[in-house]
Amino acid sequence: MIRSYKEYREYLEADRIALRRGERVLWFDEVWRFQRALRRVEYLMNCRKHQGPLWRLRYIIATFRLHRLSLRCGFDIPPNTFGPGLSIAHRGTIVVHPDARIGRNCRLHVGVVIGTRPGPFELVPTIGDNCYIGPGAKIFGDIVIGPNIAIGANSVVNRSFTEGHMTIAGAPARKVSDTDSREFIIATRSPLKSLG
Repeated sequence: MIRSYKEYREYLEADRIALRRGERVLWFDEVWRFQRALRRVEYLMNCRKHQGPLWRLRYIIATFRLHRLSLRCGFDIPPNTFGPGLSIAHRGTIVVHPDARIGRNCRLHVGVVIGTRPGPFELVPTIGDNCYIGPGAKIFGDIVIGPNIAIGANSVVNRSFTEGHMTIAGAPARKVSDTDSREFIIATRSPLKSLG
């Protein structure tokens, strides 16, 4: 969670590196624009005590911009769910529950759903650092996904894999190899502590 302007800048830099973007933002790069807007809303939401009298107006404008970019890109990603180094592969439907917690250096693809299991309680996943989530993966329930896990395309993950350092796939997901996520992500090194 972003708690200062310095952390806001560090999150942006980690996201930029993970996305392989240059210093200049191109007007048609909607994914990078969305991620910048997401981090701006997180900063304004979490650091409101340090803001001046125009904080409310800045927050309303930033939230409106994030909502507009969410609709254009097909993302339903609430603030304060992802650690630094978020990398969204491209536009397309991605749905994340507001209570889910995902660590640093996560790579997401189109069709991913991270949500609750059916029932009266909203029990959501916790996903560790350096995870790759393939296209169409569904992750549900009160589960823990350990660090350095690669989740295969169209997998349905409904149980915990706390040990990490593996590839899981299938419906329901199971361990398929000892290959971890290092081949699929760009892990940034930041002074920020782990979130996952």
